[in-house]
Amino acid sequence: MKLKTLVLLAASSALVAQPALAQDSQSKRERENRERVERLEKQVRQMQKKVFPDGQPADTAGFYDEPVATRSSVDLLTGRIDALERQMATLIRNSEEAQYRLGQMEAEVARLRAAQEVAATRAALPPAETAPPPAELISRPKVETETAALPAPAPATTPAMESSDPDFEAAGEDAYDRGYQLWNSGKYDEAITVLRAMENAFPGHRRVSWARNLVGRSLLDKGQARAAAEALLANYRTDPQGERAADSLYFLGQALMKLGQAGQACKAYDELADVYAGKMRSYLVERLPGARAEAKCG
Repeated sequence: MKLKTLVLLAASSALVAQPALAQDSQSKRERENRERVERLEKQVRQMQKKVFPDGQPADTAGFYDEPVATRSSVDLLTGRIDALERQMATLIRNSEEAQYRLGQMEAEVARLRAAQEVAATRAALPPAETAPPPAELISRPKVETETAALPAPAPATTPAMESSDPDFEAAGEDAYDRGYQLWNSGKYDEAITVLRAMENAFPGHRRVSWARNLVGRSLLDKGQARAAAEALLANYRTDPQGERAADSLYFLGQALMKLGQAGQACKAYDELADVYAGKMRSYLVERLPGARAEAKCG
């Protein structure tokens, strides 16, 4: 009888211990879930401060305490943890995307600002000094006893670029520079071809006057004085306000001297002094007296 009583007591103790162990296990899970929730909510609040610097949304709602952990409360906490983790991942993704878009916008703003600064700098540059356009040459210098005509201008190999094109100025500068480098290295025929192509491709460019003048100088340097005189006179008459119109008058006198026409050379030098008085660049001011002396101008 005593043995039977002991067995019943042991069985009763086991039945009581099993629910207690289960309850302890649920309580442990709940504590772990609560810690995870608190950690994630703290991270969410930190992220919200970065994403919403002017004021974050309402704080994450708290959860209720129950005197004893139940299956429903554990499931509720687990669901909230999953939701918070998804929210955290979404916030991180949105933040990274926003930073990427911000970087692109800053790069575009920097590019536009640089373009505006370049345009403002160009606009602030003073215009080159130019001479007033005479109705025609005062002395009308000409090449006497000329029998050879100028070679026909080289046809444009590319369509003319509009002056409104953003690359008009830079491309024209590059085209002229290629011709100049050829002339400077003594490749006069190639220089003439490139410079005439530049004139055709960039109408209205400030370097066109330079190109026409350098065509005349290339012809003069290669010994074709008559053709050089025609090219130089044409540049002056076509655009007397061009930046190298005065130079063309000076080298016209040089070409006429090569042709043995000192009288006509003096007329070109007189024209240069009358039209561009006080506006010639120093290169011409220094050389004009010696050129006049060589031609025995009065």
